[in-house]
Amino acid sequence: MNSPTASTADPSGTLTAAPAARSPRSGPHRAGRRIRRHLPTSPWLFAAPGLLVVGAFSLYPFVSTVVNSFTDRRTLVPGHYVGLANFRELWHDDMFWTGLRNSTLYVLGVVPALVVLPLLLALLVQRHIPGIAFFRAAFYTPVVASIVVVGLIWVWMLDDRGLINSVLEAVGVGKAGFLSDQWLLLGSAMAVTVWKGLGYYMIIYLAALANVPRELHEAAAVDGAGAVRRFFAVTVPAVRSTMVLVAALSSVSAFKVFSEVYLMAGPSGGPAGEDTTLVMLVQRVGTGLTGRVGYASAISMVVFVVTVALMLLVLRADRREDA
Repeated sequence: MNSPTASTADPSGTLTAAPAARSPRSGPHRAGRRIRRHLPTSPWLFAAPGLLVVGAFSLYPFVSTVVNSFTDRRTLVPGHYVGLANFRELWHDDMFWTGLRNSTLYVLGVVPALVVLPLLLALLVQRHIPGIAFFRAAFYTPVVASIVVVGLIWVWMLDDRGLINSVLEAVGVGKAGFLSDQWLLLGSAMAVTVWKGLGYYMIIYLAALANVPRELHEAAAVDGAGAVRRFFAVTVPAVRSTMVLVAALSSVSAFKVFSEVYLMAGPSGGPAGEDTTLVMLVQRVGTGLTGRVGYASAISMVVFVVTVALMLLVLRADRREDA
């Protein structure tokens, strides 16, 4: 249909057709709409709040720790550049080697348990049986509980007059120095860490097990494989990448342990400070009015390097298995 036209008369009296007015919807631009051009900096404006938080609470403290590790800064005294003096002092510090030993033992004692036990729990709670939802919630409850509350509960249970020693004494075994013996105290702290982390890593394994095809288990069962054989031949290979992830996360967390040992051993780090970990040493050396911030920063740099090395070691082991 042609657009309507309007007739007009010229001075001579002849009627001519005048072009009709353009429709509001015609043309490249519609009425009431404007094309807005986004500036190249627009995405950064949206990301700016998050970047500021990361920079203020992660990037700046890290850079500050690196810089302070090469100074003799104290809490109330500006530091001066001392080069590698703090790191040379670490080499001759017996307490540093004690903390490194305990943190390493913590990794060796906690990581294997947190890789295997949550997988077994995940296989258990994956079954559709009556009342299994209660056990899922029970296993996950320690994860959401405060570490301070958990630590105090276990201290009360492991005390000389606590529940566990009372039971041991009642059955004739005798009391055990869970909080007074160097190695029993460290082992007790490891047990608390494993107990609290079981539910968290169980959830990760449940997500991985949900992606394992049921046909693989059915085929293995047809071939005559039992439950144990199917576990090692089907389940473990299927969740191996998740096991690597759990190993990396638990290794970093175990090496940086602080709360469990601090609550059970006290600020002194157990008898004669023999249960002190590296992070506890950082807190002890770098806090207070006379805290040696520079020396504590050097210890923190060692913790950072070791945790990165642990992650790279786990990832490299995984790549060797893939090859």
